[in-house]
Amino acid sequence: MEQCACVERELEKVLHRFMTYSHQSEERLDELLRNVCELRSQLVAFGVQDADLSVFSQTMTQCCKEIKETVQMLASKHKDIHGSVSKVGKAIDRNFDAEVSAVVAETVWDTPERQKYLSETIVEHLYRQGMLNVAEDLCQESGVVIDMSMKQPFLELNRILEALRTQDLRPALEWAVTNRQRLLDLNSTLEFKLHRLYFISLLNGGIGNQMEALQYARHFQPFAAQHQRDIQILMGSLVYLRHGIENSPYRTLLETNQWAEICNIFTRDACALLGLSVESPLSVSFASGCMALPVLMNIKQVIEQRQCSGVWTHKDELPIEIDLGKKCWYHSVFACPILRQQTSESNPPMKLICGHVISRDALNKLTNAGKLKCPYCPMEQNPSDAKQIYF
Repeated sequence: MEQCACVERELEKVLHRFMTYSHQSEERLDELLRNVCELRSQLVAFGVQDADLSVFSQTMTQCCKEIKETVQMLASKHKDIHGSVSKVGKAIDRNFDAEVSAVVAETVWDTPERQKYLSETIVEHLYRQGMLNVAEDLCQESGVVIDMSMKQPFLELNRILEALRTQDLRPALEWAVTNRQRLLDLNSTLEFKLHRLYFISLLNGGIGNQMEALQYARHFQPFAAQHQRDIQILMGSLVYLRHGIENSPYRTLLETNQWAEICNIFTRDACALLGLSVESPLSVSFASGCMALPVLMNIKQVIEQRQCSGVWTHKDELPIEIDLGKKCWYHSVFACPILRQQTSESNPPMKLICGHVISRDALNKLTNAGKLKCPYCPMEQNPSDAKQIYF
């Protein structure tokens, strides 16, 4: 992201110069136009024959000089702006590599099966984003056949989300009631928060909705044990309904960010019921690739400079570990501190008697004459005493 920030800084400089140039040009040209108009008015009013020719000549000379200086000044500044624009292009060339295929195996998408997986992933992403027409067009052009049973949940999810964005809670409430038991199994608070938000929308209508709000409060009964405090706050707000909730201690109930929050909660719980991740796999892969690509390009460059091409064979491995941040942590991983390799099923992590953990390959390499010295303590021990651990 540092590369994007560098280009953005150069672009901001150009935009600032454009704005300054535009402002200065308008001011200078307006001033010249006023001077020329005044001179023209004087000539029309008094006539050339009545005017002092020497004064008139001097005035015209001064006016022409100012016009020439202004044109030269604007041309010079315009030239400087062209220099700034070229710096943006140089910043892009300096911070981004136009050719990224060097870090990708040429055969990564060479089979019809892999191309089919890629198309299905893109189609699923489009369904998640509600771009149904684009997804249908892609299916037709790529020949991918999507079963209706896979498509239908996304159609319903997008329909409900569209309603929530327009502050219509009824479709989401109907869906939550239908899936109540499954949501309870997830310890979800979605249904209660939907009822709470609907109750708040009634409060927002003023004293005229008081009776309807009281009647609707019956929906809170199944949630009384878990959300007693929240329900008490909602019922207490009815006392201030006549004077307006926005003027009461309960005005925080009217915060608008609750609608964005309910959309996020619904998306999370709906995806959990469908067995899907909250974020699109394509979005996660793309974001991870953007973070990892600069590192991969640097690795490739170093490998080529040092002529050690055998280090990276483009297989399902990387020569170094790339940190993508905690947001991209989906399962526990362990990298052996000795061999600097991520453990796997064939090379699992092993816990020594002293408590330190290394990989099985490292354990075998450190074993000498049936004895193992811990690379950290160092405590001598029998390699057979090491136990495999599971994360």
